[in-house]
Amino acid sequence: MTGKTFLLSSALALCGAFAAHAETELTVYTAFEAEFLERYAAAFHAEHPEIKVNWVRDSTGVVTAKLLAEKNNPSADVVWGLAATSLLVLKTEGMLEPYAPAGVEKLDARFVDTDTPPSWVGLDAWLAAICYNTVEGTKLGLTAPTSWEDLTRPEYAGHIVMPNPASSGTGFLDVSAWLQTFGEDKGWDYMDRLHSNVASYTHSGSKPCKMAAAGETVVGVSFAFRGANSKSDGAPIEVITPTEGLGWDAEAAAIIAGTDKLEAAKVLVDWSVSEAAMKEYNEGYAVLAMPGVARAVENYPADAEGKMIKNDFEWAANNRAKILAEWSSRYDNKSEPKS
Repeated sequence: MTGKTFLLSSALALCGAFAAHAETELTVYTAFEAEFLERYAAAFHAEHPEIKVNWVRDSTGVVTAKLLAEKNNPSADVVWGLAATSLLVLKTEGMLEPYAPAGVEKLDARFVDTDTPPSWVGLDAWLAAICYNTVEGTKLGLTAPTSWEDLTRPEYAGHIVMPNPASSGTGFLDVSAWLQTFGEDKGWDYMDRLHSNVASYTHSGSKPCKMAAAGETVVGVSFAFRGANSKSDGAPIEVITPTEGLGWDAEAAAIIAGTDKLEAAKVLVDWSVSEAAMKEYNEGYAVLAMPGVARAVENYPADAEGKMIKNDFEWAANNRAKILAEWSSRYDNKSEPKS
């Protein structure tokens, strides 16, 4: 979930006729991919034209930082489409309004906050993956990786791009997963060795795969759905799910505590976990919070969901600031400039 900040009025072309009759106005912060946000917004407004939404969109790290900075004077009423690990940070700060939306019992328990009522609910999941350009790899005489460890081989020096975890939710789920899977000492040792081969760290979780698809790098550490889409569009890439397991995070929704638009906020969160919403998310994600709804996605790796690690969201959220500080002190020198 990535991109520059911009505002999307709910008076989108598809919904313009409804905006003039809006009775309640919500400010919603989101890190949904820009290409999917308009679709989701239109679907919600088709069912609820009485609610006008002002969208504030950016990458996961930027949205999280903005919400924390506004803790004592929040501008948002709802967060819809932000990493569960970020929402847990907000929960710790007392910034979320507990609410059990209609239909929450239909969701996979992994996608629901453990408190009763929950402070956040998951919508879908994005999973780590490697996008490998087969044409460029062959030209350079490289061997396609099958594991995370393979990326530390000397042959990959300068041929890997991955996201910066401080600005990208995809980057953070990678780092968190490596620390959980390998243990902290071995996890940092792994990232030290990986860093030697990394050409740059992007501020977008999808950009490394886009670069691999375009032949601008051989390996892009990104997420599986982006790879599947790029391959379906004709890019010469393979979407590889490393043998050690896949980091993942849930796009999630929550109500900001203290909103004076609570009833409208509940309507949005109710809709966010509905079957209708799940079908919209399936346009952008293959793993949904509601079992039995997702249809197969072309070129999505068949083994991906089975390789999802047992993700400790609470640990990741509680250690997020420490992890990011350590990561930045070690590796930020290869991050691309912020635009």
